[in-house]
Amino acid sequence: MITIGGDSHKRTHTFVAVDEVGRKVAETTVAATTEGHLEALEWAAKWPERTWALEDCRHLTRRLESDLLRVGEAVMRVPPRLMAGERRGAREVGKSDPIDAMSVARAALREPDLPVARLDGETRQVKLLVDHRDDLVAERTRMQSRLRWHLHELMPEHVITRSALKRTVVLDDLDRRLRLLEGPVAKIAVELVGRIRELTRRANELEREITVLVRRLAPSLLELPGCGVLSTAKIVAETAGVDRFRSNAAYARWNGTAPIPVWTGSPRFRLSRGGNRQVNAAVHRIAITQWRGVGPGRDYMLRRIQRGDTKTSAIRALRRHLSDEVFRRLRLDQQQQVSASTTQPAIAA
Repeated sequence: MITIGGDSHKRTHTFVAVDEVGRKVAETTVAATTEGHLEALEWAAKWPERTWALEDCRHLTRRLESDLLRVGEAVMRVPPRLMAGERRGAREVGKSDPIDAMSVARAALREPDLPVARLDGETRQVKLLVDHRDDLVAERTRMQSRLRWHLHELMPEHVITRSALKRTVVLDDLDRRLRLLEGPVAKIAVELVGRIRELTRRANELEREITVLVRRLAPSLLELPGCGVLSTAKIVAETAGVDRFRSNAAYARWNGTAPIPVWTGSPRFRLSRGGNRQVNAAVHRIAITQWRGVGPGRDYMLRRIQRGDTKTSAIRALRRHLSDEVFRRLRLDQQQQVSASTTQPAIAA
């Protein structure tokens, strides 16, 4: 069995083939285009039994992965930290594309349970929509901050609540007030009001599109108390296929809700600062919402506090508990999708 490690860039892909014990067999560099991918396949055809190992940076390897998968190749994704560790321990010092590609291949040989690449489905569509909406909301927040400073100069007596600048009725009222004023500051403020209104409208449209997708992809997760549409979409988009995790513990470790022991032999634990911070934040929002009385989380935390846990420790335990529940519901939703796709419609006699 030959393992082909790849180091990807915007313009080129460098591949190094290693055997079962990690010895370098061959290397090549091709263009990061469809023609270059075909050239790489022709180069690899000399090894009937082969596996591709690519560094998990899908903004660079997504097109390469899809081209390989569509012709039936087996592709594994190697986390960058594994490749970096393998490179530091190699005898050949330095950093180059062939060294990086060989480190990816050797890391794939060493690690038995790496995620397997597959063609992107509707989960990527959810991620694209969620990320685009996040960008629009962040841009709207910056404009709202600038508008507040202009309003403080123009109308210091006019008080606007914290979240009012995304409401259409408030924006319309500000637009009417500002158009009665003169000067460059008022003109800039009118322009900001118009752009904030446009961004709000587009963000709401994206949220409706996301809602339709999420209700089809993750109905069980959406029913979890405290898990709204946007939190569900963020979890589905970042998880990108729950079947790539071997257990709920592995999923908790990945999203950063698994606590870390303070030291050996101590019963205390500390908060994990690693993991996927987007999913971690979504699980935290669910935990806080349940603590406020939505769902069973409050009773769970009160039981932990009665047993001697602090509120902070109880929230950490609740987050870990919710991670298992999210994992279970994601697997249930995926199984339902697989069953629906494999069920053939009955043919009338």
